[in-house]
Amino acid sequence: MTTAKWIWRLALSILLVVGFVAAEKPKGYHREICQYRKGKHIQPMSAYHNRLLAMRQQMKIRATLQGPEIHGYILPSTDEHLNQEVAVRDQRLRYLSGYSGVRAFAAVTSNGAAIWLEHRYAQQADGELECDWEIYLTSGNVTVADWLGSHVHIDKRVGADPHLVPHSLWMQWERELDDKFLKLVKINTNLVDHIWGHERPEAPKNQVIQVHSKQFAGEYWQDKVKELRRRLAQLGCDAMVVTSLTEIAYLLNIRGTDIPYTPVVKSYAIVSQDDIFFYVDHTKISLGIDLHLRTDCFNEDCVKIKEYNQIWSDIRTYAQIWKRVLVSAPCVQDLGASEAIYSSMPGKIVVFEISPIIFMRAQKNSDEQAGMRKAHIRDGAAICEAMSNMETRFHTEQWTEEKIRYEVELWRLSQKHAKGLSLRTVVAYGEHSALPYYISSNVTNIEVSDQSLLVIESGGQYLEGTTDVSRTFIFGEPTHEMKKAYTNVLAGILHLTQLKFPADLKPSEVDALVRSMVWKEMTDYPQATGHGIGSFGSVEEPPISVAYGKNSNFHFKQGYFFSSESGYYKRDDFGVRLKNVLEVVDTGHTHPSGAHFLAFQDVTMVPYEPKLIDSTLLSAAEKRLLNEYNAKIRNDIGDELKRLGNMRAFYWMMNQTRHIREYLPEDEYRSATGGGSGGSTTGPLLLLGLSMIALSAMLLPTRS
Repeated sequence: MTTAKWIWRLALSILLVVGFVAAEKPKGYHREICQYRKGKHIQPMSAYHNRLLAMRQQMKIRATLQGPEIHGYILPSTDEHLNQEVAVRDQRLRYLSGYSGVRAFAAVTSNGAAIWLEHRYAQQADGELECDWEIYLTSGNVTVADWLGSHVHIDKRVGADPHLVPHSLWMQWERELDDKFLKLVKINTNLVDHIWGHERPEAPKNQVIQVHSKQFAGEYWQDKVKELRRRLAQLGCDAMVVTSLTEIAYLLNIRGTDIPYTPVVKSYAIVSQDDIFFYVDHTKISLGIDLHLRTDCFNEDCVKIKEYNQIWSDIRTYAQIWKRVLVSAPCVQDLGASEAIYSSMPGKIVVFEISPIIFMRAQKNSDEQAGMRKAHIRDGAAICEAMSNMETRFHTEQWTEEKIRYEVELWRLSQKHAKGLSLRTVVAYGEHSALPYYISSNVTNIEVSDQSLLVIESGGQYLEGTTDVSRTFIFGEPTHEMKKAYTNVLAGILHLTQLKFPADLKPSEVDALVRSMVWKEMTDYPQATGHGIGSFGSVEEPPISVAYGKNSNFHFKQGYFFSSESGYYKRDDFGVRLKNVLEVVDTGHTHPSGAHFLAFQDVTMVPYEPKLIDSTLLSAAEKRLLNEYNAKIRNDIGDELKRLGNMRAFYWMMNQTRHIREYLPEDEYRSATGGGSGGSTTGPLLLLGLSMIALSAMLLPTRS
């Protein structure tokens, strides 16, 4: 470093130190409970407070084994495969802080602790975290680098476990911390694991891998590997390191129970043009898996099974042979590969691209398409059984959000081929339904009555496919405002099912069609309208994301499945939420540009709430769409309920899907009900016409 540069850096350092002392600390989410108990703990000698102290000790002790001590430590809620929902033994952030939600990361220094999370989880975190913790929103204007810059002196080190951080996020943090004159360093031994010690739960011993048969998968795993190799060759790659558990499950036609809500196996895979390596705990391997993966042969279509942690030494070995190796980049919900995977091989051989498996998996084959439709019929029958049973007992028992959640899950898991839930079931009543991201729990549980709206968001995993559905119900009589809000939300959902469009339309451009009826009332909902969904896989699957304002280079294709969601939320009063899963189908017609015309069709088969539908607010076309949807439910779900022998649910479903009259044009119907505009005489003339028709009917002789 030249003398001039040294003097410049010294002067800048002095200015930054002065600024650090004088600067006001960032302020996060307002925690009212902590105003009166600053420094006091929810429990005497709180375990979480002691763990925070132990973490600070580890930052001094363990980190020094790899260099000078670290003055800050960043801890994500994800696991080594960057899953949002993780196994109990990988819930490191929960162990350290007490926060039980997902999609978060924390930062700890010698004199502070903070957590960043999505707005939907802020209320939950406020109730779970000690007052040692500050809360910030990931959508806010205070980044983790800003916070660390105000709590750590310049030229100090900030550590993080590279196994838990996506490479792209690591690079972002590295740049932002460098701007604060802080250095991000890799701490390969997770500090929380040292604190957890022997108390850390062991991995369950009975989690045997299951074969996902061709009957449901639609094609052999060997054919999938062949297609992957073809795509890798097009990219000029010798191999690919597969770290996503859902991609491995899809590629090898296997399923497991290693993490909540997604049927996957904790493992890694390497696919080259000559070999397939599968890195997994050997205790999960059965004779059936050995036969399925052909582990006893030695050609390019045989899988070689190795111990889970052996991947790290193998990557270093094969990196000397490979000329180009694909490492997954982020794609919508998928975070890509971890920093540890990316940095385990020379940068010159790494091809950082979106995984080809994402696009192979998203376009379901004919068997998967049929399976998804069947899964949604089973799921629709489960909701009808749960709601009819609940409605029968509603006025004779006391009901709470958690009791309803249990009821819905019980009926869903009793269905044929049900393998679990696809997401946390959310039951939100009254003012809770007005919270777009409410998470129901024993802490927030309230009684449910017939005075307000009940939102239920849930989903299931079946051998045939994955479901995700939201419905809004009422056990009493709704207000006019409730009916108007519900009908507008419903209209947006109906609009999407009638859309015919060229295949080069971007998913983000579809969003306005769903939101238009909500925007008409000068309001909006904060969630994305839709996302891709897997087949007995993840409930959120790339590459599809229906969210306006977010540019995407991906397009709909025949065989894609995705969710369509709309909502209305009146603060502290009530909320409406509806969500369906749609299938993308080819119309058989071609656009002048040469692109195929595509269309959407509903796969979700769950009745809407007729008491909340104001038919005078729907056009004739919208009512026709609703009647067609209801007719399909009566046919498909009716057959399933009769097969199950549940006639109570059958009659409940028939009542919920009764036909809505659509015999008058929209403008005349609105005029007849006082909804017309301007000084037109159409209304009086229509009433006169109706009167004459009625009079004529009275005068006509009756048929014998």
